[in-house]
Amino acid sequence: MIKNLISFLSLILLVNNSFAQKCDTPPMGWNSFDSYGVYLHEQAALSNIYAMSVKFKKFGYEYFTIDNGWFGEYKLKDGSIFPMERHASDININEFGLVQPSKTYFPNGFKHIIEECHKHGLKFGLHLMRGIPRKAVELNTLIKGTNYRACDIADMKNVCNWCHYNYGVDMSKPGAQEFYNSLIQQLADWGVDFIKYDDIVPYPEEIEAVVKAIKASGRNIVLSLSPGDKINYDGLDIYRQADMLRVTHDIWDDRYGISSCFLAWKKWQDFEGSSLWIDMDMIPFGKLQLMSPASADNQKDVALAGKGHTRMSELSKSEMRVFITLRALSASPLIIGGDLPTMDDYSYSLLTNKEMIRANQNGKIGKIVLKKQQLEIWKVEEKKGNGGWIGVFNLSDNEISEKIDLNQLLKSDCLNFSFFDIWNNKNINVSNSNLNLKINPYDVIFLKYYLNK
Repeated sequence: MIKNLISFLSLILLVNNSFAQKCDTPPMGWNSFDSYGVYLHEQAALSNIYAMSVKFKKFGYEYFTIDNGWFGEYKLKDGSIFPMERHASDININEFGLVQPSKTYFPNGFKHIIEECHKHGLKFGLHLMRGIPRKAVELNTLIKGTNYRACDIADMKNVCNWCHYNYGVDMSKPGAQEFYNSLIQQLADWGVDFIKYDDIVPYPEEIEAVVKAIKASGRNIVLSLSPGDKINYDGLDIYRQADMLRVTHDIWDDRYGISSCFLAWKKWQDFEGSSLWIDMDMIPFGKLQLMSPASADNQKDVALAGKGHTRMSELSKSEMRVFITLRALSASPLIIGGDLPTMDDYSYSLLTNKEMIRANQNGKIGKIVLKKQQLEIWKVEEKKGNGGWIGVFNLSDNEISEKIDLNQLLKSDCLNFSFFDIWNNKNINVSNSNLNLKINPYDVIFLKYYLNK
């Protein structure tokens, strides 16, 4: 009986270890997609590393991630670094079919970039597309460490419908796991700390292959799963083996994106006690789409990856407050999308607000406690402590006046608590349980409450 108990406990430990979360709090960092599309180049990468280390690292931002296309040999406009094609017509792979840094945009490879990242106390991340490169299948490259070749494992019917680089991998074929092992081992050997794996959420067998490959690599690598619009809720046990799960489509600088995040938040607000952070995509603050400048005749421009042309974020200040308060209260990873060296002062003040970051890093998903037409009140309690945070969102274009019963909201005598208005940087005096608020059109009041000493 004791022997059976020990075996049972060992099994529990094994299961718990297989779902061990490498990120105790929602990851914070930067991703190149919103600002550079799939066309980040060496100089811009280094500039963003330096800006991140000087301006953002002290607030907890640490993951520096290069998005898709880093292996693409793009056709460029004459005399410029700007691409002439949405996705590269050719990619750089080695003799084993493994993607390599683009000679076009990273002529010196990644060694110096990764060294600079680590030297400045940051962690380095890369985007990958699910599957094996079509180029590798065309060349029928050898799978490293085996006698199998690319054609032996490629699933040519299982392809991404928005990015043509890869075929799927048939995980029932010999050599399939070895291919993923060789790819992840290459990244681990480079010093990669974070992988954003795209087009993989609907394919649990390939997720498991990546998880196995990361474990075999011997390196602690954070795994982020995308995209967010094809989630099979029956696959949660598989998703939990990763660290982040996208639950939205690509989010941009418009209200449609904000509304999509609110819908996702409602769906996932009861998702507790997992080893997984619910990811609502990047934060499109600051300068966006730097590699897609508007020309005099936009009709001649190729539709590039991302959305629109070079611009500062088109979110108003109040929309930005709504956006970042939502991210804080939902414990969604704080991944900045805009260009860091040129980040405007107001965006910077929101992104580095210490109380906003505390709410986010609390790591608990807030719940909706009141919805009245376009007024929504969300609350999250501190994991450790006797306080929490409240967001009073006005999602209409008109001012809203609302009387809030704080006793009911807190389920306690509100006079035992103090209240602080985060965005207005002021204390709120409370003399009774009723708090009368005026919320500006499409704006939010973001409150911190804490037990009086």
